[in-house]
Amino acid sequence: MYKIFIVEDDITIAQSVRKHLEKWDYSVCVAQDFHNVMEEFVAFGPELVLLDILLPFYNGYHWCTEIRRNSRVPILFLSSASDNMNIVMAMNMGGDDFVEKPFDLNVLTAKIQALLRRTYSFQGQVNLLERNGAFLNLSDATLTYKNEKIELTKNDFKILKVLMENAGKIVKREELMQRLWESDTFIDDNTLTVNITRIRKKLEEADLRDFIKTKKGIGYLIE
Repeated sequence: MYKIFIVEDDITIAQSVRKHLEKWDYSVCVAQDFHNVMEEFVAFGPELVLLDILLPFYNGYHWCTEIRRNSRVPILFLSSASDNMNIVMAMNMGGDDFVEKPFDLNVLTAKIQALLRRTYSFQGQVNLLERNGAFLNLSDATLTYKNEKIELTKNDFKILKVLMENAGKIVKREELMQRLWESDTFIDDNTLTVNITRIRKKLEEADLRDFIKTKKGIGYLIE
C-alpha cells in the first residue's frame, strides 16, 4: 500500500482527493500544519507527495525545495497557477509532474499510478528518520542538518540508525555492539567508544551539539 501525502489548503479539494485515493487502497495523509509541513512529511513517510503551489505561510516551491534536500520521493504539483512559467519553475524546483486545477480525479489517479510505477520499478523506497532537525537518509547513508550533508562511515550510519529508530529510549552498549558487528565474538568495549567519539566530532563540526547523550554505565540516547 503506497502512502500519499497531500499538501493542499483547500479542504474540499484535499478531502475529495483523499477519499478518492483511499478507494484505490492508497494510504493518504493530508497536511494540517502549514508552518511545519516537513515534520508531518517525515512522520508519515510517504512514497508520493501531491503539492499545491499557493499555500499559507510558505508556497509549494519552498516545501518542494525542503523535501528535495532530504528525499527523492516523487512530487506531483496540483495548481491553478498553470501558466508556462509556473510549470517550468515547478519542474526546475524538483517536481516530477504537474496537474492543472480543476482536474478529473481519474486523470489524477492515472498520473499517480504512472509516477509510482516509474519511480519504484527501478529503485527501492526512500526512507527518512528525523530528530531535532537532523534527517538520516536510509537510501544513501547521509545525515542532513541545516541543509548541510554529513558524510557517514558504515559504522556511523549503523549507530545513528539504531539510536534514531529508538529516539527517546536508552540503547544499551551491548545492543549497539551487537548491531554494529553482528557477532557474538568479543569486541573491545573501547571500540564502540571510539566510534561514538568520531560521530560526535562530525556532528559538532556541523553545529549539531549534544545530539547523542551518554547514560553512564548503560548506553546512549538521542532525545
